[in-house]
Amino acid sequence: MKIIPELQDPFAFYTFWIFAGVVFLQLLYVILFFGRLAFKKTAPPNPQLPPLSVVIAARNESDNLFENLPKILAQDYPQFEVVVVNHQSIDDSRHLLSALQRDYKNLVVMELEKSKHLLASKKLPLTLGIKKAQHEHLVLTDADCSPASDQWLRRMAEKFSEKKEIVLGYGPYKTEPGFLNKIIRFDTTMIAVHYFSMALMRAPYMGVGRNMAYTKTVFNSTNGFKSHYAVSSGDDDLFIQEAAKKRNYTIQLTSDSYMYSDAKTTWETFVMQKARHYSTSPRYKVFKKLLLGIYPFTMLLLVLSFVILMLQPEWRLHAGIGFGLVFVIKWWLLGKCFQRLRSTGFIALLPFLDLLYVLITPFFYYSTLQKGSSKWK
Repeated sequence: MKIIPELQDPFAFYTFWIFAGVVFLQLLYVILFFGRLAFKKTAPPNPQLPPLSVVIAARNESDNLFENLPKILAQDYPQFEVVVVNHQSIDDSRHLLSALQRDYKNLVVMELEKSKHLLASKKLPLTLGIKKAQHEHLVLTDADCSPASDQWLRRMAEKFSEKKEIVLGYGPYKTEPGFLNKIIRFDTTMIAVHYFSMALMRAPYMGVGRNMAYTKTVFNSTNGFKSHYAVSSGDDDLFIQEAAKKRNYTIQLTSDSYMYSDAKTTWETFVMQKARHYSTSPRYKVFKKLLLGIYPFTMLLLVLSFVILMLQPEWRLHAGIGFGLVFVIKWWLLGKCFQRLRSTGFIALLPFLDLLYVLITPFFYYSTLQKGSSKWK
């Protein structure tokens, strides 16, 4: 049997070479990107723990502040403060924060009064909180987030060094019953796999605002959020794309460093959340768009060309071998990435979920852009 069948059907012949090309690109991407995350070695922690300022922007978050803020204030860390900027809240946040200040001397509160001249954007309170912070090293999170342990600050801070001024952490969602919760948790893990992998490949493009750390020097180097202040989102992706330079960034994968939050409970609120996240994508540089687009695009081409070749008896063996190779290697490496991020429940069906995710993401992307969102909280 010939390795490559004769050119009897030009369409099938050229489809095979397209198939072979995307098999190569898929394997290259999976090995270079996912492989780095799957087998990343844990670097020794920095024993010198700098004083920290935790910055939280809160808007009508009294319930979340009541539940989560004491866990942050009681972290096992030698020296830190927590700066909460209460941004135009009309609930009981002011009274709650005032009461907490009596119990926690390391809590600093800034009140922004409600005004029609102030945007309901997260970037203003974050900027004010960062300027208010006493310390050079900052850790940012949200009021609706709960640390995985009392070692959260220690795990994030131990990644700082003279050369590493940005630490990208992980913010998974809590596990709850229901199909939507599974979708959100899978989506969150896939996003994390991509931004951690790209950071390891020296092409960082985002973190999550509910769990990241950087220095004031880095923040000031970009003039804060000035270049994208008019966009409601961007404090966790557009900022990182500007600030992450010359390998001044690192990632933290230790489970003690996770920041958990509650997932959306309705499709409508989830879609609005995704729309807000997608609103920054037109501002990405072409190179980052290409890196992010090559995986889903080649995946779609792989599936389409595979189906075409399976309809041609002389090409079925070639198609089966190529597709099976990608299937197995991706299952192995992507599965190890999910294992590192404590999302083992998805591993059994991971190749199928990955394919489904790639197929529905473009439709989801365009539908959320049509809805749009400019509001924070």
